[in-house]
Amino acid sequence: MPDSRPSRGYRFLDAMVRFVPHLVLLIVLLCLWEAAVATGMITSIMIPRPSAIGGAIVELYVTKGTIYKHFFITLTEAVVGFCIGAAIAVSLAVCSSLSDVFKRYVIPYAVVLNVTPGIALTPVVIAWFGYGMGSKMALAAILCFFPIFVNTLTGLVQIDEDREELFKSLGANNTQIFTKMRVPAALPLMFAGLKIGLTTALIGAVVAEFAQATDGVGVLMSRFSFQLNMAASIATLLSMTVIGLLLFYTMEFLDDRIVFWRRESRRAAASRARARSWQSQIGK
Repeated sequence: MPDSRPSRGYRFLDAMVRFVPHLVLLIVLLCLWEAAVATGMITSIMIPRPSAIGGAIVELYVTKGTIYKHFFITLTEAVVGFCIGAAIAVSLAVCSSLSDVFKRYVIPYAVVLNVTPGIALTPVVIAWFGYGMGSKMALAAILCFFPIFVNTLTGLVQIDEDREELFKSLGANNTQIFTKMRVPAALPLMFAGLKIGLTTALIGAVVAEFAQATDGVGVLMSRFSFQLNMAASIATLLSMTVIGLLLFYTMEFLDDRIVFWRRESRRAAASRARARSWQSQIGK
């Protein structure tokens, strides 16, 4: 039976065709922006020309290379803080899903932590952990904790009674039911929380840098803003966007690979790989 799936070349061409209108719209907006600043409709001190921002990007990344040190410092703070916060959140969510008593005592504190403004915690966190990277990681961990905890717990406590009854009829014990049924069922919600948590972790790291730091993208942006070098400041802001996109699509990639059964193409690819594995074992 011939394979009816579209080829990679066709899919790439189709993606490019769908991307062209967005690219054209972006170019038009940039041209209008450039013309508005050039004609004086917009003050260049507050909103610089796109060409000036492009020049600042070249200076940050190519000519001087100033951004790289600050870029990787902020990226490290966000990733390490996220890993700490995610580890704590997932651990507490698992314990809460297994024990109603534990959940009853943990959830009120999690809610209190969530409703407390993260920015208001910045001075306290800096006082506890100092002016180094520790305070940035700590605030990132605090801010990313709640969405990961809530989404993971929600996924784990949603029980399909028919599926659980089927597992029990096949002789599965409680550990097998939890690891083979409840955890896989909770993964989509957990990854949704992880994506939100990555974004909030980056926010926490940058906010802490704004408050007090010597290195990082937030510090670099503050310096350019105080100098009224708005082109370089916006170029640095775009670097924060790059960090956020890098983190988000990394988690999107992991979601696509781990929770593969939600996507038809990935499910089919996994089925074909498993079939080839079985055929090779039979051939031996």
